[in-house]
Amino acid sequence: MAKKVLIIVPAFNEEKSLGTVLSSIKDEAPYADIVVINDGSHDATADVAGRSGVAVISVPYNLGIGGAVQTGLIYAHRKGYDVAIQLDADGQHKAEELEKLLYYLDNDEADLALGSRFLQKTDYQSTFMRKLGNRIFSGLIAMVTKQYFADSTSGFRAFNRRAINFLSEHYPTEFPEPESLVLLKKHGFRIKEVSVEMDERQAGESSVTRFKAIYFMISISIAILIDWIKKPVYVREYND
Repeated sequence: MAKKVLIIVPAFNEEKSLGTVLSSIKDEAPYADIVVINDGSHDATADVAGRSGVAVISVPYNLGIGGAVQTGLIYAHRKGYDVAIQLDADGQHKAEELEKLLYYLDNDEADLALGSRFLQKTDYQSTFMRKLGNRIFSGLIAMVTKQYFADSTSGFRAFNRRAINFLSEHYPTEFPEPESLVLLKKHGFRIKEVSVEMDERQAGESSVTRFKAIYFMISISIAILIDWIKKPVYVREYND
């Protein structure tokens, strides 16, 4: 087990599910610290997090999932954490699955362990449009990176220190889940996809509505291609 593990919980208007999520993390991962990124919520998300006794960073307005996760990664970088894990506040990600991700980081087999709903058959049910979009993104990512990810839009992820330090400076904010896979592969990082069980969200609604699905498919596809053809950023050693 890494010496310092941080679990980043990005949360936007998740007062109904956040308390249960934090309790589950504490039960399953007592070795880890937790930071909730209150992403400009209009409800009692910050109060729920505060009463749970975890660290809370409240941003003044909604940054979106990319900005919220990068805020957590910057926090992890500045505090010197060895591992940072993104675990969403809506109850989809199971804290009891954390060890599956940590295994590959603890054994230095990956810089990023990606929790996947679709790598193997699980009980998770997804809509037709989400499945279609994910297959399109996964195909495009495989085309440019030569590695296929069955669940390229998964937000259940564990980063080692090298990935934390890199992504704290260079993290996509528009479509972060698929774009960050492209960015990391482009710069030589190792990614391991791991089959995990996930639940449906406990409360609230997804930000991706049916009416936005086609727009997102087109926009994300373009972003993936642009990310790959961009000139690589200067990469120094990110181990320290």
